[in-house]
Amino acid sequence: MSLISPFPALRPAPGRADDVVAPPYDVLNSAEARERAAGKPYSFLHISKPEIDLPEGIDPYDPAVYAKAAENLRRMIDDGVLVRDEKPCYYAYRLTMGDHVQTGLVAGASVADYDSNRIRKHEFTRPAKEDDRVRQIEAVNAETGPVLLAYPDAPEVDRILAEATQGEPAIDVTADDGVRHTLWVIDDEATIAALTEAFDAMHAIYIADGHHRSAAGSRVCANRGGVGNPAAPQYFLSVIFPHHQMKILDYNRVVRDLNGLTPETLLEQVRERFEVEPMDAPVQPGEPGEFGMYLDGRWYRLRIRPELIPENDPVRRLDVSLLADNLIEPLLGISDPRRDERIDFVGGIRGLGELEKRVDSGEMAVAFSLFPTRMEDLMAVADANEVMPPKSTWFEPKLADGLVSLMLDG
Repeated sequence: MSLISPFPALRPAPGRADDVVAPPYDVLNSAEARERAAGKPYSFLHISKPEIDLPEGIDPYDPAVYAKAAENLRRMIDDGVLVRDEKPCYYAYRLTMGDHVQTGLVAGASVADYDSNRIRKHEFTRPAKEDDRVRQIEAVNAETGPVLLAYPDAPEVDRILAEATQGEPAIDVTADDGVRHTLWVIDDEATIAALTEAFDAMHAIYIADGHHRSAAGSRVCANRGGVGNPAAPQYFLSVIFPHHQMKILDYNRVVRDLNGLTPETLLEQVRERFEVEPMDAPVQPGEPGEFGMYLDGRWYRLRIRPELIPENDPVRRLDVSLLADNLIEPLLGISDPRRDERIDFVGGIRGLGELEKRVDSGEMAVAFSLFPTRMEDLMAVADANEVMPPKSTWFEPKLADGLVSLMLDG
């Protein structure tokens, strides 16, 4: 069985992409989704966040929510808003956000290779979120939220995708956030075979974002008979980009209190493990091992002392680990950032001004800006079969929901 497979996508009919394309299901809460979909009967949010069509306050895990998703998907197909390609294809997908451009491949990714860790993971999953995705997939009989994957250096794949994007796109739409989503159909049999062969030659591909969706794809396959059973879906929906094109933003930290320390005492203790330099402007770290700290109305540039960076540990040498192990846990007393409500996380897309705002308001006592995790570091962690600390990566731009879906009935 190949690492990837073409499939006949369910996608917006010509001229309907503007009506359909929506943000990913997990970047909006129910209230935000309800507002975003107002006046848009064919927004994909009616499938990915179907509680917006039910009474406010309904539990998003209520069986009625999944039933509404199935009903809404069937309606959009019956109304001709979503149509399915007649034959299995690959699709080139380009994301454009300002000056940043990345072009990847929409494909089915092998459940067997996910189960064997050839499709590599770097995060734990939470059972409740996995269960939610399984129920959604089973209810609509489709995978509607693509998993974001990365492939290692593969010039031949890059070349094929560059060639495929020379023609007229099937879909070209700019979303509300200004991100442009462009899709080309790859239906030439020789090109499909070349892409399949090129991916089969890879030792691994890597999950960037979508651990719950990929785990759910594996579980649905197992529920329906397992790998190798013709009745079970052998592939899950994915978009695979070259790792060197992907953009990871900083994922910053804010902490509610100083664990009983005064700002002066905290600074004194920080100096034992970091070089500390007061700054007159917000600190955007420019390299690994460098951090910004906003404390008591003042920014500081912190540099971890080199002897504190582990040489051969791909997890503990990450900046998120260095900050946690040398400051947030020993000085601020936060040992479990997954559960400790004293810490919160701020995606870099919101800017350093958001860190200042959270501290100046009195809601938080201190903020830290980090250098973005690099794709090479993510891949090293996955290759070592290790797990990254929570909130290590913030990928931008986000994939759209509704652009391409994979139906499970053949």
